[in-house]
Amino acid sequence: MELITKTGGIDTAKAVIRLHPQDDVLVALQPLPAGLAIVEERVTLSQPIPAGHKFSVRRIDSGQPVRRYGQIIGFATTPIMPGEHIHVHNLAMGEFARDYAFGEDAHVQAFPTEGPMFQGIVRPDGRIATRNYIGILTSVNCSATVARAVADYFRRDINPAALAPYPNVDGVVALTHTSGCAVDSAGEPLAILRRTLGGYAVHPNFAAVMVIGLGCETNQIEGMMAAQGLEATATLRTFTIQDTGGTAKTVAKGIAYVKDLLSEANRIERQPVSARHLIVGLQCGGSDGYSGITANPALGNAVDRLVACGGTAILSETPEIYGAEHLLTRRATSREVGEKLIERIHWWEEYCRRTGAEMNNNPSAGNKAGGLTTILEKSLGAVAKAGSSNLMAVYEYAEPVRAQGLVFMDTPGYDPVSATGQVAGGANLIAFTTGRGSAYGCAPAPSIKLSTNNALWQRQEEDMDINCGEIATGTLTIEASGADIFDKMLRIASGERSKSEQHGYGQNEFVPWHIGAIT
Repeated sequence: MELITKTGGIDTAKAVIRLHPQDDVLVALQPLPAGLAIVEERVTLSQPIPAGHKFSVRRIDSGQPVRRYGQIIGFATTPIMPGEHIHVHNLAMGEFARDYAFGEDAHVQAFPTEGPMFQGIVRPDGRIATRNYIGILTSVNCSATVARAVADYFRRDINPAALAPYPNVDGVVALTHTSGCAVDSAGEPLAILRRTLGGYAVHPNFAAVMVIGLGCETNQIEGMMAAQGLEATATLRTFTIQDTGGTAKTVAKGIAYVKDLLSEANRIERQPVSARHLIVGLQCGGSDGYSGITANPALGNAVDRLVACGGTAILSETPEIYGAEHLLTRRATSREVGEKLIERIHWWEEYCRRTGAEMNNNPSAGNKAGGLTTILEKSLGAVAKAGSSNLMAVYEYAEPVRAQGLVFMDTPGYDPVSATGQVAGGANLIAFTTGRGSAYGCAPAPSIKLSTNNALWQRQEEDMDINCGEIATGTLTIEASGADIFDKMLRIASGERSKSEQHGYGQNEFVPWHIGAIT
């Protein structure tokens, strides 16, 4: 990362940045006026450049590739002159070959049993939790209202007396969804839903779980439990509205069950446990031109610290690694792991063809306003969250994560759906970078929000846990920010409440991935 020095009354060392010697672009770190001369590059801006956006440092003919991070982010659709703004009006996707070089950059990696510690909750069966909730799951959308009514009875802002005697219980949450019926009883959509519910049912951050159904839905509770190898116990209870006798009776039954569970759930003490028990889901939402410069590489540094002490990080959002997958396959511990990742990429390409979509539809309006032009550019910044550790395994959506170290889970790019899969897989913490200002939580796993730029931090500090924006101004290094993020992970895992938890986010963000037809 190279900063360009000063000219024309503006300190360009603080105003523009070159990310790689082979790049065709510089990135503006603040709004730049037309006519500004970047002396070292012999470039004068021909038009204003918004903060987070990029401009050319050389002539690029139509059809030629454009590079950022030393990688192709698209192809010029018209001739581009030095000093010209590069964005959706003159840059587009195009086909090009990637060298997957399976495992070429993998290195020897040990996982120690000792190292940094956090104050965790040790369940009777040895599972490690970072939070202590009682959860209410639903088999089908039809039981969502009942589940929410049960959880609302225990809301501290509505009925503070209900949980007052149980200070060690973080809350009672209803995680509802819009599916569960009118789907193929033997198809992939139902299998994904059941895998997701099964992962939440055994998540260590739940002291106990209830599953409430209607009774006649396709996703029968007994079938879901059997498919996931689960059995009803004192801390995993199931019932339906139809068998119980209606809405009011079911709500009363649910409230009574929760009351019965609270005393035991409250009987926990946090104790020192190794950071190797942390499983952190990596997310970025509302990305901007700063994401790949500041918060994502800083989070990647924190991931390397986590992996070095035996912890696990889950990179996801398959459409948002598209065009950067070759950077991950090079770090795969085996060809099999690398090829499994490419299989998931091919699945998405075929999925888009079937539905008449394209991968480059992924950058949102906010992403583009923040300076990101193509999914290739967005992906290259997004994979920085993964640090430099080996890629140990690749999982399908909501599969239980068993491997230590950096792993990948196939998910959509939509943050609530992606993080839901990660938590179902076992994530007990979420680290979420944002440049535009995403508001997000993820019960039962706490979510840490990382700001990519100073303007966001100043505007929306009440939602952000850490500001990485000072990396862009040169007053903070990626290494120092990574250390801060890793320390924050340990503190949040030990019980410190994140900003999203303080605001009550978490229940509405449970969104299992639905991929099939509704009949």
